[in-house]
Amino acid sequence: MIAEEIIIKPIVTEKSSSAIAEGKYTFKVAKKATKVQIANAVESLFNVKVINVNTLMVKGKEKRVGANSGKTSDWKKAIVTIDTNPTEKVYLTKGGKEVKVDKKYKDSIDEFMGA
Repeated sequence: MIAEEIIIKPIVTEKSSSAIAEGKYTFKVAKKATKVQIANAVESLFNVKVINVNTLMVKGKEKRVGANSGKTSDWKKAIVTIDTNPTEKVYLTKGGKEVKVDKKYKDSIDEFMGA
């Protein structure tokens, strides 16, 4: 699956909007997507560093229109926590040489709210 197939759309509710301050973004994702695939898709699409991914299956609701009744489809929701304070990482190689990883990550997803 490619990243555009995994992330279907962002979910903007009052609860998800208040969680943005903590670096948590909510997305509707493909039902068969795994947490690793979701993390890689968000990192590649939005150029952010993903710390954690929580997923849950949302069950469809019973709906009724007139005399006809039916059920909406089930879907998968992912709550993605991003690194809001990206810093450069320093680690030692085999020879004891210090190496800095200074990949430029954004600290928020600007496209989430339609900005």
